[in-house]
Amino acid sequence: MKSANAIISKQGTTIFSVMSALAAEHGAINLGQGYPDGEGPEDLRQAAARYIMEGPNQYPPMAGMPRLRQVIAAHDARFYGIDIEWQTETLVTSGATEALAASFMGLLNLGDEVVVIEPVYDSYRPIIEAMGATVRPVRLQPPDWTLDKGEFASAFGVKTKLLVLNSPMNPIGKVFSRDELSFIAETVLEHDAYVVCDEVYEHLVFGVEHIPLMTLPGMAERCVRIGSAGKTFSVTGWKVGLVSAQAPLMSALAKAHQFITFTTPPALQLAVADGLEKEDAFFNQLALDLNCKKKRLASGLMAAGFDILPAAGTYFLNADISPLGFAGSDIDFCKHITLQAGVTAIPLSAFYADQAQAPTHLVRFCFCKDYTMLDEAVDRLKRHFG
Repeated sequence: MKSANAIISKQGTTIFSVMSALAAEHGAINLGQGYPDGEGPEDLRQAAARYIMEGPNQYPPMAGMPRLRQVIAAHDARFYGIDIEWQTETLVTSGATEALAASFMGLLNLGDEVVVIEPVYDSYRPIIEAMGATVRPVRLQPPDWTLDKGEFASAFGVKTKLLVLNSPMNPIGKVFSRDELSFIAETVLEHDAYVVCDEVYEHLVFGVEHIPLMTLPGMAERCVRIGSAGKTFSVTGWKVGLVSAQAPLMSALAKAHQFITFTTPPALQLAVADGLEKEDAFFNQLALDLNCKKKRLASGLMAAGFDILPAAGTYFLNADISPLGFAGSDIDFCKHITLQAGVTAIPLSAFYADQAQAPTHLVRFCFCKDYTMLDEAVDRLKRHFG
């Protein structure tokens, strides 16, 4: 038998699936995989049900329902002052991961190079490499996760086609500062590159400002901006990605999108449009609620003996296991606490391509859970570690 795609075939089961299965098998509290408790805002769920009953339920336009695309443009103008034309510069995808795949498929050629920033969301590399491009990683160093400008600049070369910029950043909760973004923009311009901006946690920031790279001078025509209704409205199963880019870039993305999923369920698109039109208070409260949960979990983990790293956004908090005196790697630790303490986390080394370069003393906890679950997880860890 002839072999399958060499890049995709070598990918194993994701660490999220492995740890979630282990948590289920042992009855552990799963603070590994990043999805909220609950079912999302009731009014949006009722709206989706109403739109299903009222229709349409046949193929919507390939680029997305016109109403949602108009609302995407209005959202970008409202929150960031971004001026886009909804008919040619917006796209709705079946989740942000599909938007990433369409971006890479639409923009990359065999032999291109792509700069990514580690620790990095695990889907980037295999999709990029499946397109025949090469990944050039830049590693942020704990505990502060500051960008080394020299290392970043040296990752760019004559073959660099694009940068993937995730801010707010999964898995470490970093939100890039204006100074960092300005340097990134200068480097991108110097090398005539594009940027795929993964901004799915844009509304989940705590005490800092999320600044889309697209808003910086010279970046509008070079950036693809990707948002996620699933993250913004706590309905991760809906898989509705929200994409903005100037027309020449969007044309390339849309041509790829039409051959991946072609479209996204119309009822969910219309319900998301309702959500994006909510008052500012909704988005502010979402961040406030999550920040309270982050603080609650951080306080509990410190009481259990962990050191806590800073996190200015996302669903995730990273903890240093060194003070606990555990003899083993972060992978060993996550398996240990799942089996012995009944709590599941994700080893941070899973977010690095080169395990020899990855820290082995950090683990990622997800805090977008209800307080009862967070408190019980902390109590279990306290009991286990004394």
